[in-house]
Amino acid sequence: MTLTFDHDNDIVDVAEASPRKRTPALALRRVSKRHGAGTNAVAALDSVSLTVERGEFVCLVGASGCGKTTLLSLVAGLDQPTSGELEVNGRTALMFQESALLPWRSAAQNVELALKLRRVPRRERRDQTMELLRLVRLADFADKAPHELSGGMRQRVALARALAQEADILLMDEPFGALDAITRDVLHDEIERIAHEQALTVVFVTHNVREASRLGDRIVLLSSRPGRVVEEFAVDVERPRRIESPQVSEIAGTVTARLREEVRRHAH
Repeated sequence: MTLTFDHDNDIVDVAEASPRKRTPALALRRVSKRHGAGTNAVAALDSVSLTVERGEFVCLVGASGCGKTTLLSLVAGLDQPTSGELEVNGRTALMFQESALLPWRSAAQNVELALKLRRVPRRERRDQTMELLRLVRLADFADKAPHELSGGMRQRVALARALAQEADILLMDEPFGALDAITRDVLHDEIERIAHEQALTVVFVTHNVREASRLGDRIVLLSSRPGRVVEEFAVDVERPRRIESPQVSEIAGTVTARLREEVRRHAH
């Protein structure tokens, strides 16, 4: 479904995607977002056009405040564009830097809550919960409370909870940013494996250019505020990848150099 917004944030058109045409997972067409009104309005995104194909892993990078999180919020339906067209074809789930698990619930109960909200019958919820925990390799920790789990484990539970929403499109806002390098490297392998096994479309926000080069099929560089698409980089490196590999390092170096140019341009 495509929603078209005018500059007053009103929906002016709703169009269904053609069933005969292969539709992308999501598409933004000249999407802008302003916070506030009048002279106090702040432009977060300016005329952003971006298409993400089904099954694609796209990483968004850019300086702080460039609108990466705002873009995810729009795709997730938590906010609406000020203007432009936004097309989302599938169910979305959003993961944050913090796992946001309910501390009084076990790992399994946190996952099961998402199934309950989807009105999955009680008799089916336990089996589905355990299947999801097995997928993220935490079946043996189902009854552990969040405080009994490491940071990486908590993020795995958060991932299982996101998958419990039957998401086709996984939106990840710096989900590994607070983790140490070794744990982050392990979770890179896990999200890559799960995205492939589940045929997920992933939009992954990160400040870490090397992480983006390790994970993405494509890297999208956003300008400083207001966010605009500055350049896109295809990551033509065979999987599985290692973050320390020469090919990943070379792409990361190219993207970093372009990011520095953009930061310097806005610093003057």
